Amino acid sequence: MPVLPDHDVRVSTPQWVLTAVAVVVARRLVRRTPQELCRLLTRVRGDAPLATYAEAKRARDTVLAVSTRCCGRNACLLRSVATVLVCRMNGSWPTWCTGVLSAPPFVAHAWVEAEGSAVDEFADGTTYSRICSV
Repeated sequence: MPVLPDHDVRVSTPQWVLTAVAVVVARRLVRRTPQELCRLLTRVRGDAPLATYAEAKRARDTVLAVSTRCCGRNACLLRSVATVLVCRMNGSWPTWCTGVLSAPPFVAHAWVEAEGSAVDEFADGTTYSRICSV
């Protein structure tokens, strides 16, 4: 089942280009080791202010509208990295998280949080044990 925005998303041409660039960069970044990815995202974050929930949701919805590849059920890593990059290009930074399911079986997941809540995720914050967050 694909991951889709919960409403129609209108994306301006400049925002579409910016988001497409973020997805291309994210595709390269997700090929790195987890340690390298965390280190790189920490550098990219810099001293950007925290994103609001609305900013992070808008970035995630834009990523989903621009890239069908990011809509895949198993595309959480690509989707979350592209989302934080879009936010960073717009001047803010949500919390990027990776973790594993708290109870067996082992399932890894990556997501974005803002204002203490996971942005448009099917599970709450206790479902996964966080391994890395930036």
